[in-house]
Amino acid sequence: MRKILFAAMLCVSFGAMSQNNRVDLMLWNENADAEQAKAAASSTDFTRDPAITVYKADKPNGKAIIMCPGGGYGWLATGHEGHDMAQWFNGQGITYVVLKYRLPQGNHKIPLADAEQAIRLVRSHAAEWNVDPDKVGIMGASAGGHLASTLATHYSSAETRPDFQILFYPVITMDPSYTHGGSRANLIGENPSAELQNKFCNELQVTPDTPKAFIMLSSDDNAVPVANSINYYTALVNNKVPASLHAYPTGGHGWGYGDGFIYKHQWKEELEKWLREEL
Repeated sequence: MRKILFAAMLCVSFGAMSQNNRVDLMLWNENADAEQAKAAASSTDFTRDPAITVYKADKPNGKAIIMCPGGGYGWLATGHEGHDMAQWFNGQGITYVVLKYRLPQGNHKIPLADAEQAIRLVRSHAAEWNVDPDKVGIMGASAGGHLASTLATHYSSAETRPDFQILFYPVITMDPSYTHGGSRANLIGENPSAELQNKFCNELQVTPDTPKAFIMLSSDDNAVPVANSINYYTALVNNKVPASLHAYPTGGHGWGYGDGFIYKHQWKEELEKWLREEL
């Protein structure tokens, strides 16, 4: 009986600890940009309440990562490409943030606006969350990787520039010859202007001021052609931006933090080393 009670007390203790280390914040409120707050309130999809969930590390090292889940800009894979990674990052001392961003629904400005607001919020709470405002990165998977790389190449000010970017099998381009069709249609429509299409071809938007990158993919990805990652990596190298590219032989698309990906141990080890030694 004593052992059972002790185990129950431990569970309660860990549950309380988990709740104390988690913070949920709405992105837009009455103190935020009025136009964005109004747009957030009037959205009709399941992300009409854009928010961040913050998982604070017990022993923070000052680094923070904001994760943008994938879903083709049509839904959000918030499990294996979101909340499931929190404990692993916290174990490294990293404050981990999952971004619930609004889907574009014909307005390509919306996801980027939410990503910029997320990084503003993290930096505004830096002291409270034991985060170094100069060590805040953006991360994304698939279409979330497009959003992350969009923030990395389209940030509007030093306030919203991420310090680094981590991309899982990302959509990078809107070039119809090798983009992901669903992501392209959902973000910029079926028949965008050449100007709008090129604007969101992020391989064309890299500059020497683009933040350093860690990119990973599977060589047999049939959903998002590998040229997305390779061309982006090449653009980073050409602009002398530090970049690390990791291509695994098999695995397809969308593995995230799932145990079914046979190279999960490898990417975790390589990313952990990069975060430790490069930042």
